[in-house]
Amino acid sequence: MKNMLPLAGIRVLDLSHVIAGPMASFYLAQFGAEVIKIETPAGGDVMRSSKANPAEGDTPTGFVTFNAGKKSLAIDIRTPEGHEAVRSLAASADVFIENFRPGVVAKYGLDYESVKAIKPDIIYCSISGYGQEGEWSGRGAYDHVVQALTGMMMMSGDSAEAPPLKVGFPVIDVAAGLLGALSVVSAVHQRSRDGTGALIDVSMVQAAMTLMYPNASAFMTQRVEPQRVGNRGYTGSPTADTYRCEDGWLSTAANTPGQFRKLTRVLGLEHLCEDGKALDLAAFNAPGGGFVVARDLDYVRQQFNAAFATRSARDMEEQLNAVGVPAARVRRLGEFLDEVEDGSKLSLPIRRYAQGERTVRTPGLGFRLAGQDTSVQAGAPTLGQHTDALLARSRTGSR
Repeated sequence: MKNMLPLAGIRVLDLSHVIAGPMASFYLAQFGAEVIKIETPAGGDVMRSSKANPAEGDTPTGFVTFNAGKKSLAIDIRTPEGHEAVRSLAASADVFIENFRPGVVAKYGLDYESVKAIKPDIIYCSISGYGQEGEWSGRGAYDHVVQALTGMMMMSGDSAEAPPLKVGFPVIDVAAGLLGALSVVSAVHQRSRDGTGALIDVSMVQAAMTLMYPNASAFMTQRVEPQRVGNRGYTGSPTADTYRCEDGWLSTAANTPGQFRKLTRVLGLEHLCEDGKALDLAAFNAPGGGFVVARDLDYVRQQFNAAFATRSARDMEEQLNAVGVPAARVRRLGEFLDEVEDGSKLSLPIRRYAQGERTVRTPGLGFRLAGQDTSVQAGAPTLGQHTDALLARSRTGSR
């Protein structure tokens, strides 16, 4: 099955570390590329030290999930021998990925122009915090710092007075990795068509703008600053919201007039559909409809808050979905994963990786591909596992 994967035969030199860069090359490896992860012999990628317990060795679960299917070459690019070895490998590479601060790899002859001189059709992808140009390009970046910079923290929270609130996981790092993988795959396709390489500049700031795409576009076009809406939905409909129930919280998405009518019938609030104080009735009753528009949002929210407060979130989830109103009880991640484990409610494209005597399970690549191999895949390499073999091959000029 391996030789049937779409990127089989593509060689990637991966000088990236932590999350964003390794996420990009992880996707390339899962699509069949040979990804050579170049790490310092003194400990390797910092994610190798992110251990839940000592039994995980130098390949803890967090590291495996970003580096499964790769090869590890332990070499110090700061030494003449190290960067010359990487340059030698570059002659047979198709893709080169790095996520150091701009200018760092140039000191070792591993920048785009230097690598292009060795391999003219190289696809070279730099992933950084702020991009390759501009006075901020040399700044270091971490996910929550970029969330602060780009306004993402100020879009989360319930009110203008609330303190900034970050997204609870490294959303920008992961998005940057996905954009890196997408851009590389596109460049591989272009090269197969016209033989040209590519220089790709992916940044965490760009990833943040992509995640906030409609909001950023609205401000750039009309200077509309996004307002903090807490747990309300993007549409702004008054019942695209999250409510406290007797046994927890419930999120609903009654965005359209039709959905709003169904929701009010379940809750006994049908009178709101004729209440000009509550709703813009002209818009609500217009042919074709749109999203529901509240005239007095606080009044509408009070009505629904009171109705949901006496009901069960579990029961409401079932009842509302049964009549066509999207709704879900608020769950923890582990609770959700346990609930869908048997596959009867939905099917996650789970991927499993063999790592020594244990198996690392992941929720997959984000999509299901027909004919996809569902067997246990190769896990992440130990530090330097493939060093001797790769250097021997580079000396002979073979791949």
